[in-house]
Amino acid sequence: MSWPPVSVVMPVLNEERHLAAAVEHVLAQEYPGELEVVLGVGPSSDRTREVADGLAAADPRVKVVDNPTGRTPAGLNAAIGASTHDVVARIDGHAMMPSDYLRVAVETLEETGADNVGGIMAAEGTTPWERAVAAAMTSKVGVGNARFHTGGEGGPADTVYLGVFRRSALERVGGYDEAFLRAQDWEMNHRIRTTGGTVWFQPRMRVSYRPRRNVRLLAKQYFHYGRWRRVVARQHKGTINLRYLAPPVAVAGIVLGLVGGVFLWPLLLVPAAYLALITAASVPLARGLPASSWPLIPVALATMHMSWGVGFITSPPGLGADSRTARTSSEPASGSGGA
Repeated sequence: MSWPPVSVVMPVLNEERHLAAAVEHVLAQEYPGELEVVLGVGPSSDRTREVADGLAAADPRVKVVDNPTGRTPAGLNAAIGASTHDVVARIDGHAMMPSDYLRVAVETLEETGADNVGGIMAAEGTTPWERAVAAAMTSKVGVGNARFHTGGEGGPADTVYLGVFRRSALERVGGYDEAFLRAQDWEMNHRIRTTGGTVWFQPRMRVSYRPRRNVRLLAKQYFHYGRWRRVVARQHKGTINLRYLAPPVAVAGIVLGLVGGVFLWPLLLVPAAYLALITAASVPLARGLPASSWPLIPVALATMHMSWGVGFITSPPGLGADSRTARTSSEPASGSGGA
């Protein structure tokens, strides 16, 4: 086959420690075609910009563009706008791509005719806590049946991790919606699918992911996931399912059980049952992990479930009101408004 040139775009903010290695992994790809890397650099508090400029000075394949807002979707759109090739791969500034990542992606694009292909968010850790979170994030009890977390057979999917796109698809849907500070990948993949495109899960595409390093950061991450997934559900009707409703239902049940249990003790069985469930589910997840990680797995599961659920329940109605979908739906119908 003729290997098309690929533009790799990275939104970058406070990535001084990892950026050089991430770019090195891209440039060392075993890919027969031409490559370019475009870094959308936000206003970082470390030496990220200096590192990025140094990479661009050392290799003409690397280009740097400004992302004044520092927001991920804005950085992605800026980098896409400055890129030149018909295949666009989205990579994070701390991601370590396997050497065959782009080759497998382009092969899959050609074989399937998909608009976007992506693979597995391979959570891996080094500390006992990180390894416990990685076990939770790659299990169905932790994240449901999302194949980009848990793996599975290749095929059409709602969304995938990161993504390698046809530029024509990005142009068709107008790129990322910059109002979505989280869930921007899911939201854009939804627009790709509703405009006739296919998003394809390819399990051979694995990118290592390092979980948040403590409970507080994990809770903050999943709280915002829940908040923004509620925005997607409000703006794109019919996209919610039982997997997304399970955490808020669990939160409501546990709160009801704890509060109502003061007056009617059998209600305490609800939080007790949840605790027993995640403890039992943690046993098979602990296989192969050090003993120091075992008691942390139910903590990770509960943190993910409860934070996501609280975020979903408390998502403000006005969140995402400046999004493309919200603006379009609020515009008056054609011909209305008087003479």
